[in-house]
Parts: sequence; C-alpha cells; structure tokens
Amino acid sequence: MKLTQAQLAKYMDHTMLKPEATAEMIDKTVAEARKYNTASVCINPYWVKRVHKGLEGTDINTCTVIGFPLGATSTASKVFETKQAIEDGADEIDMVINIGELKGGNDQAVEDDIRAVAEATHEKGKLLKVIIENCLLTDEEKTRASKLTVKGGADFVKTSTGFSTSGAKAEDVKLMREAVGPDFKIKAAGGIHSLDEAYAMIEAGANRLGVSASVKILEEAAKQD
Repeated sequence: MKLTQAQLAKYMDHTMLKPEATAEMIDKTVAEARKYNTASVCINPYWVKRVHKGLEGTDINTCTVIGFPLGATSTASKVFETKQAIEDGADEIDMVINIGELKGGNDQAVEDDIRAVAEATHEKGKLLKVIIENCLLTDEEKTRASKLTVKGGADFVKTSTGFSTSGAKAEDVKLMREAVGPDFKIKAAGGIHSLDEAYAMIEAGANRLGVSASVKILEEAAKQD
C-alpha cells in the first residue's frame, strides 16, 4: 500500500490528549496539523475553544473526547459535555461507551447511551465516533459493541482510547469491519507509531487513524512520495 503524504494526512486525527498538556503543547499540535493538513486535531474538551480558533481558515476539524477515558459517566453528563464542546467549536465527538454495561450484557443501556450522544451531536450537524475499548473486550463483545454503535446512530466505531492496556490492533479492525459492514466508518487509535502500522490499520478497514505520532509517520510517508 502506498499513499502520498497529503492523502495519508487526511486519515489522521492528530492527537494531544495527555493530561499534562499545556497551552504551548496544544498550540504546537495545532501548528503541526496546519503544516500537514490532517483531518482533525483531537484534544480534551478544555482546549476546544483554543484549537477551534487556531484552526480558523483551514478545513481541519476540531475533535474532542467525551466520557473519556473510562466511559462510566452518566448519559446526562455525556450529553452535556457534548453540547458544551460543540458550542465551544467541536466538529467531531469521540465518546466512550459504558464498558461495564456492555460486559454485563445490558445492551439496551449501551445503545441508549450512544443514541443520546448521537442525537445531541447530529442536532448540530456534527460527527460522532464511539470508542468501544477493544483491549477490555472479548471478540464477541467487540462485535456486539460495534453493532450497537451502528444501531445507536453514530458515524464511526473506534478501537481504543489509548489510555487502557493496549491500543489498536489490525485484527480488531478486521473484526469490527465484519460486524458493521462495508460502508460504516472505523477509527483505529492507540499505539500507531509507524508508517507500516498506519498502513496495516487502513488495509484492515480503518477510515480514520487517531495518532499522536502523526509528524513521524507523515515524514516517513514523504520519503516514499
């Protein structure tokens, strides 16, 4: 597989989610995204206003995370966070499912949680990605979570927060692709550090990549252009 640097950049949510991220670190992430023209910049909700302002004049989206990284906040809290983030300038919302309810077999609670956030997001014409945290799930649970994401009305299903025991795996992306069909979108995130790893995720079926190592990967891609 071979993409140009510009093509690969549009797969990337350039990410800075570290809890210790300073304004300077956020601004550096925005500058890098502008340089390479990534799909989005993904940051914690506190930084949405700053990033949205920093991306003015570009087609790069502002992406933020909701119920992050555990997913165990109330649906009402997730909806409130979502509405506030969109008001602050977010274009894309990456929410974490209620992992415990999924593992406990309470599929309706999981679906309802997703749907409430999807409705709040789509009401403003924005995009919802749903993080199912594959490293904590069995293959059966990954499949079920992916299907509940579709049923709940989201736009993407996403592999990982990057804050648990491991991140994206190509075999999980393939499993998710089988679960959601050919047209629903998938985001692979967490632990993607090289061009080969990025290509492996895309080949497995990913439409978007959550990456903090975007600059390193895109510089690798430039050498192949």
